[in-house]
Amino acid sequence: MKFVKKLIPILEWLPNYKKEQLHGDVVAGITVAIVLIPQGIAYALIAGLPPIYGLYSALVPQLVHAVFGSSRQVAIGPVAMDSLIVATGVSTLALAGSESYISIAILLALVVGSIQFLMGVFQLGFVVNFLSRPVITGFTSAVALIIGLNQFKNLLGVEFLQSDQIHVLLEDIFGRIQFYNKNTTLIGLIACAIIIIFRRINKKIPNALIVVIFGIVAIKYFGESWSGVAIVKDIPSGLPGFSIPVIDVPLIKELMPIALTLVMVGYLETISIGKTLEVKQDDYRVRANQELIALGMSNILGSFFKAYPSASSFSRSAINAESGGKTGVSAIVSSLLVVLTLLFLTPVFYYLPKTVLAAIIIVAVFNLINVKEAKRLWKANNLDFWLLIATFLSTLFFGIEYGILTGVGLSLILLIFRTSRPYVAELGKVPDSDFYRNKNRFKEVIIEEEVLVFRFDAQLFYANANYFRDKLEEMAEEKGKALKLIVLDAESINRVDSTGVDMLKERIRYYKKKNVTFYFAGVKGPVRDALFRGGLLDEVTLDHFFMRANGAVHCFKTGDNLNQKKYAQYIHQAYR
Repeated sequence: MKFVKKLIPILEWLPNYKKEQLHGDVVAGITVAIVLIPQGIAYALIAGLPPIYGLYSALVPQLVHAVFGSSRQVAIGPVAMDSLIVATGVSTLALAGSESYISIAILLALVVGSIQFLMGVFQLGFVVNFLSRPVITGFTSAVALIIGLNQFKNLLGVEFLQSDQIHVLLEDIFGRIQFYNKNTTLIGLIACAIIIIFRRINKKIPNALIVVIFGIVAIKYFGESWSGVAIVKDIPSGLPGFSIPVIDVPLIKELMPIALTLVMVGYLETISIGKTLEVKQDDYRVRANQELIALGMSNILGSFFKAYPSASSFSRSAINAESGGKTGVSAIVSSLLVVLTLLFLTPVFYYLPKTVLAAIIIVAVFNLINVKEAKRLWKANNLDFWLLIATFLSTLFFGIEYGILTGVGLSLILLIFRTSRPYVAELGKVPDSDFYRNKNRFKEVIIEEEVLVFRFDAQLFYANANYFRDKLEEMAEEKGKALKLIVLDAESINRVDSTGVDMLKERIRYYKKKNVTFYFAGVKGPVRDALFRGGLLDEVTLDHFFMRANGAVHCFKTGDNLNQKKYAQYIHQAYR
């Protein structure tokens, strides 16, 4: 039963549901739905789909996540970034808005969901660790800018090109901006101003709903004064029917690059907002692999009911938590309101101007451009700052797919660079104590010419074994012929592979020829296991292992090895 609850988290929290949670969940569910419905219609337009498909994507996926998700406050549904990625990928295969385009977008949801589900089942949630925070920030900021610029088409009433490359967008915008529609632009700018003002007054005010009402009223009752403004028009009523997407293997192969991009982006969105909300409460813990399973199931079952790929919304999740949502009940309430909208309220949106939807999107996504983080990294870590900038620029100029690939590639290169060139230090003795500290940080430490206490702050493996040898040799050469003892302070070494062991054996033999003794201090048990299995005891005895660097130096200088014998005996008993 415990395993079933872990697999289906709703079975864990629903039986323990408290009455006092209901008010907060209902208010949060209604508030999220008020934002979700106009956003769903708007994001469907970004994806190149008819508006109704945004509502379809707002229905089944969030219900499924309420059942299978480990995060109880994440709001699942259509999001701007994923919508643009869908448009970028599917538009190369079919004409936007056509039946073929719609079927491909729905098939894409099935493919994305299947990959996410399998990743969760096989515990592959760790993959997200290869995307560092600077990469995520750079990628998100660039995509937000691209999404915003793509909405100038609806904001200004001009048929600009749709693209995920900023230079293409800007060239077309500057070339055709003089053809803007005055009425369309005015309504769009007023809507933007209303949203911004109400956000500054109170973020809980349903600004999206307010501008939607403003737009509908303006066109329906004063339409003659606003000629030329494009409106949403007919949105079909009724719930989505059940149908399994047509499986087309050659088409799936073509969709795979964009599907993998959506898998990574969707998971990143969901896990990042989930972890952010997790910190603010003590009722649950977000499990990365369970979130993959939940997200996968949401997209798979969503595709059976005409949904395109869904993920977690940053803004709606924050609104859900701020409005008092504590459990998946808020998602159920939100879904019920989407059902009511699909059944009875779609005619209301007939007169909704597309420029208002563009305003909602533009204000929402431009808030994702994180200039503050870039400034912080410039001061805190130059390398991370340039990683952010490289991801940001590559996403802007080469497109979303290449942007995320660049980010992943640079993250891996940076990881390899940092692990292959870790921090090393020579330690000196703190006066009147038994402690050894970094001589570059503690100027008062005592450094002896005949002793080198060498600290290596990383695992010792094939990628950095040569670096270890070179830095050790460099420090030993500085000591010159006076050097008689090398102590490897191994407290910071948490793993060693066969290449590392072989290098240590070679160094011990090398220094033995120079009459330099090689001692080990603070070696962790698992590392000691690896050293002994690798044959290090062929080169040194147990008497060369000490608990602390001070003990090693003291034993070498005085010959007093009583404590060392006790430690060696302890190690010997452990390995009998």
